[in-house]
Amino acid sequence: MIVVVTEKPSVARDIAAFLGAKNKNDGFIEGNGYQVTWAFGHLVSLMEPQDYKAEWKRWSIENLPMIPEEFQLKAREDSGTKKQLKIIWQLIKKSDKLICATDAGREGELIFRNILRILKCDDKPFERLWLSSLTPEAIQKAFEIIKPGNHYDNLYHAARCRSEADWIVGLNGTRNLTIRFGQKILWSMGRVQTPVLAMLADRDDEISTFKPEPFWELFTTYREVAFKHTGNKFLEKTKAEALLQAIEPHLFVIDKIVKKREKSHPPLLFDLTELQREMNRRFGLSANDTLTAAQALYESKYITYPRTDSQYLSKDMKERIPAILNQLRPNWTKEIEPLQVDALSFSNRILNDSKVSDHHAIIPTGRLPAQLPNDQQKVLDAIIIRLIAAFYPPFEKDVTTVEGSTNKTPFRARGVTVVNPGWSALYATEKTEKEEEQVLPLFTKGESGAHKPFIKEGKTTPPKHYNENTLLGAMATAGKQVDDEELKEALKERGLGTPATRASIIETLITRNYIKRTKKTLTITPVGRYLIAIIQDPQLKSAELTGNWEAKLKQIEKGQLDPKLFMNEIIDFTRAFLSNSDILRTDRSQIGNCPLCQSPIIKGSRGYGCSEWKKGCSFVIWSDYKGTLLTLEQIQRLIQRKISMPPLALADGSKIVLGLSPKGKIIELPLPQAPPQKNKKMS
Repeated sequence: MIVVVTEKPSVARDIAAFLGAKNKNDGFIEGNGYQVTWAFGHLVSLMEPQDYKAEWKRWSIENLPMIPEEFQLKAREDSGTKKQLKIIWQLIKKSDKLICATDAGREGELIFRNILRILKCDDKPFERLWLSSLTPEAIQKAFEIIKPGNHYDNLYHAARCRSEADWIVGLNGTRNLTIRFGQKILWSMGRVQTPVLAMLADRDDEISTFKPEPFWELFTTYREVAFKHTGNKFLEKTKAEALLQAIEPHLFVIDKIVKKREKSHPPLLFDLTELQREMNRRFGLSANDTLTAAQALYESKYITYPRTDSQYLSKDMKERIPAILNQLRPNWTKEIEPLQVDALSFSNRILNDSKVSDHHAIIPTGRLPAQLPNDQQKVLDAIIIRLIAAFYPPFEKDVTTVEGSTNKTPFRARGVTVVNPGWSALYATEKTEKEEEQVLPLFTKGESGAHKPFIKEGKTTPPKHYNENTLLGAMATAGKQVDDEELKEALKERGLGTPATRASIIETLITRNYIKRTKKTLTITPVGRYLIAIIQDPQLKSAELTGNWEAKLKQIEKGQLDPKLFMNEIIDFTRAFLSNSDILRTDRSQIGNCPLCQSPIIKGSRGYGCSEWKKGCSFVIWSDYKGTLLTLEQIQRLIQRKISMPPLALADGSKIVLGLSPKGKIIELPLPQAPPQKNKKMS
């Protein structure tokens, strides 16, 4: 008997139907020599601290760090899980052959291997079914190329390292912060969550401390076309006005005309992150809503596996694409009509084996639904249009740059004419030309005439708050703002989290009340700001460090790094941040740096102020706050952490928390409150 283990009952039904297994039993489907059974996602998890040592049940600094000698597993705490595990064990024990058919990725591998471990069957040989789609054709293909399970050992090692590293960093960090600063609140820290929260805090600080600066730009109008001065913006209006007066009496002369044709290639196919970004930008869907819709479409056989980080197809997909497009044609006749489906041109922007690891880009399977829920329909339409667009010609435009001058002062105007809309015709409702367009008349080099100069006033603007589109982009590139496609691809190795986990990280931060979603905008909450303030080790908040860890997990996947070396690094890091977590400098000369100018803070007769006060820096904190004398340690906390945690007891018996705003002002903060949380674990 051949036993097949899947991740979900719905997948088990599809595989059983393909294999001709039709007899439904309690917990499995049987027939034609096969028994197909299933998990319910994660049936098994790592043990809790108290499961290893009784003393670890007590939350105390003395018990940290908690580092198990060897991580152990336990079944989920519900009767359904234990029953299904027993069924799986009975089937595996009697099987002649075992096939793993959990989701084809890091977490799917971990789910299956953990089941084998807890059932003490981890020495049993098995084969691995690698599915990219649940259509009968895709299942047939997967069985044709099935591989021995040990071929995926490195993938399992990476998954296990990720899980155990998150346990070590998350649980030790969470207990450390909660013990020191709890105030009846569980302060959750995570290997990935904390750097993401820090990115939001930094962006909000940039916005709150931003000071708009006025500037002036010089323009002139010649033949009803606005020409812009090519020099720098003016920071003083008088200088702009002086130049305007200097050029006003003189004729405007056309010096140079350059016409250049520019091409814009179709966008790459979707990986999960880019799909989530697109759906948030166009429709305001959250990353989690998009993932939920995509997963439903996958399980309904309308799209390929969605949790992918590739935007390319492998070369063996080439023969399948024309058939997919022909299947889509009844509902997408107008869009597919311009294509020669039987003679498609496949560039390396579409087919590229070197950029496909676990799974290729998300594409439709060709199946057309009769009716879908609204979100699923939007996601499916976007995936179909993106595939069709990949075979359309480039978007072509003629860009004309006209340079002119008056009294030796240079100006420039730019005009754009669309020559061939190409793929952009499929996105006709969206503006593809970002810059302001103007139609230029026919200019001749050397012509001259009267002109009308004018000054336009503007103000510098702060960066925008993150939304899910921009935050997902920042997570994918470890906080670096990148537009270039090749650089984006290189940085994917060092992103925060994976395409499959980024949505859940955002939702976790929202659920724990560390960030809030207001329409499309994501901002940090007071509770989130408390958390960032009390985490002292900058590496805990470092997107770069977490990105490096993700890159090392991918090296483990490829067999290029010993898992023990990675775990030793995680353990050393955890010991270091625990030992440094509550250290404040006690040397009076190192109270901290001024938040306004970064100069050292010094003690005065009535308080603490900036050492550069003679040069005009006004920063000061008075020792007496509402009748309560602030201690040196409390001043240090304010300067170094921007928050006086634990709370201060005032003369009247009340408790408050003082904060230091980005502008250096003392502010009173409410005592931190967080929603009840069901467990004390953070990944």
